Amino acid sequence: LDKRELLHDPRASAERVRMLDLPVSNYFHHFGADVSDRNLALPASRDANVRDLERVLTFADAAGIPTVFFLPGMINPGQSRRQAMAASVESLKALAQVASHFEARICIEPAVRSCAETPDGVRELLDRTGVALALDHSHFICLGHSQQQIDPLVPYAAHVHLRQARPGHLQAPFDKGTLNFPALFGALREAGYSGALAIEFIRQVFTNDWADDVMTETILMRDCFNAWMATPSA
Repeated sequence: LDKRELLHDPRASAERVRMLDLPVSNYFHHFGADVSDRNLALPASRDANVRDLERVLTFADAAGIPTVFFLPGMINPGQSRRQAMAASVESLKALAQVASHFEARICIEPAVRSCAETPDGVRELLDRTGVALALDHSHFICLGHSQQQIDPLVPYAAHVHLRQARPGHLQAPFDKGTLNFPALFGALREAGYSGALAIEFIRQVFTNDWADDVMTETILMRDCFNAWMATPSA
């Protein structure tokens, strides 16, 4: 998709997606040119982001995409984390008001180097704004949080990314990571989660993520999930 085209004519872009005749679980949107440009912790970008979100959600509803996510904002020059979080809250409240007129749900994905890097901080952001969560345990695991510290975020999830990780590594081979996926699947089931489980791979040097055999890793994740599903619950 061409973002400029999507913002200019969201229904035409949605028609291109519908012609694929494949279900699409989620759309990830950058308001600016990269993660910093027009990020949600920049108050001056709020009005432009609100205008763009209306077109993004028009596209998502027309394409039958149930969730749209974006990053929660960065810590911009001159800001403290507290100031960045406060600015992000105000942006998310404005975006949530737009989203209330559409079917697609908006979510944030807390990411390494964003203004929201702890489970408690993320929970506060969600509680204060009412937006949903694109949950990816690997971002928190990379920063040293335990899986049990992250699990209270599960009930907020509207979209889920699956990727093995370990402290200091945002991506790890399946047999070298610390994430307990059967425990995650169980937590999602207990929370009543019924959305997509998206297997996601990345390449980012700053978090020690090198090229993995993504075909093998996808198969291992699939087999882990299928084995868990095939075992009767108590």
